[in-house]
Amino acid sequence: MRAVQFSEYGPPAVVRVAEAEEPHAGPGTIRIAVRASGLSVGETYIRSGRMREVVPVTFPYRTGFDAAGVVDEVGEGVMGAGIGDEVFGMTAMSERGANADHAVLAAWAPKPAVWSWEEAGGAAGSVETATRVLDRLAVGAGHTVLVQGAAGGVGTVAVQLAVARGATVIGTARERNHDLLRSLGARPVTYGTGLPARVRALAPDGVDAVFDCAGGALPDLIAIAGDPARVVTIAPDLTAAALGVHMSHGVAGDETSSAIGAAADRLAVHGLGLSVELAAQGRLRVPVAAAFPLTEAAAAHELSERGHDPGKIVLVN
Repeated sequence: MRAVQFSEYGPPAVVRVAEAEEPHAGPGTIRIAVRASGLSVGETYIRSGRMREVVPVTFPYRTGFDAAGVVDEVGEGVMGAGIGDEVFGMTAMSERGANADHAVLAAWAPKPAVWSWEEAGGAAGSVETATRVLDRLAVGAGHTVLVQGAAGGVGTVAVQLAVARGATVIGTARERNHDLLRSLGARPVTYGTGLPARVRALAPDGVDAVFDCAGGALPDLIAIAGDPARVVTIAPDLTAAALGVHMSHGVAGDETSSAIGAAADRLAVHGLGLSVELAAQGRLRVPVAAAFPLTEAAAAHELSERGHDPGKIVLVN
C-alpha cells in the first residue's frame, strides 16, 4: 500500500509517498480503507527538526493520526463496528501512519452523514484536542473563553465545542476570517500587539480560560487570563513551562507517559461521540482549508508552513 513518510529532517520536499506493508487490526482496533486523512501541524514541526530535542523519532517516520474511511477489518473484542461501516477516528498515538491507503484506528465513531469525507478525515484530531483542552480548563456554561488562533483546524472546532458547552467565546484571527468566527458563534478579535486591551473591551469582567492554538503570545495570554494556570497551549512553545503554562499533548490510556512525554494528558476520545451528535444537530462543522491527493503530501506540508485559508488541510485517497 501507499503511505506518506519522511526519512530525514528537512523542508517539505523530504516528504515521500512510499510502498509500505499493510497494517492489520489487532485486539480492540479496526482497520479502514482510508478515504481521507488529516495533515497534522505538529508533524510539520517534527519533520522540520524543530522538535527533535523533545520529540525524538525513528526514521522512516510515517505520518498522520486521524482519518476517515470504510471498515475492512475488525479486531478481536471490538463491539459496535462491522465490515463496510463508514467511520472516522484516530490511530494509537505511538503508531500513527494514517496518511496511507489503510490505517488501524484505536478510537473511532460513525461518520456523520452531513460531513464529507474530507471533513471527516480531518475531524478526529481536532475534536480530540479541543475536547482535551476544554476539559482541562473545565470550560462550562457561563464561562468566557479566549481561543487564540481560532481560525485554524483545532481553533474552529474548539470554538464550536465551547459554544456547545454554553460558554461565551472570543476568538483571535486575521480580520479576513472574522466573519467565519461569527458564523461559528465566536466574537472575533484581531491578534497581535494590544490584544489584552482589545479582549478587555469585549470582556470587561475578564475571561475564565485561554486556549492557545497558535503560540508566540503567552505573556499576553497570561495577562488576559490573570493566572498561567488558566492558560493551556497546544503550540510547540518552549517557553510555556518557564511561564507556568501547561502545554497539552495526548496519551492514550494504554500508553505510558514516559513514551510520549511526562506532561501528556489522557486522550479525550469521548469527544468523538459527542461530535457526531453535534454534527447531526447542525452545531459542528469541520472547515477544510484545502484537500490534496495523497501523492501530493509534500505540497500539503508546504501550504501548511506558508499559511492557508481557515480550517484543516486534508489528504484524499
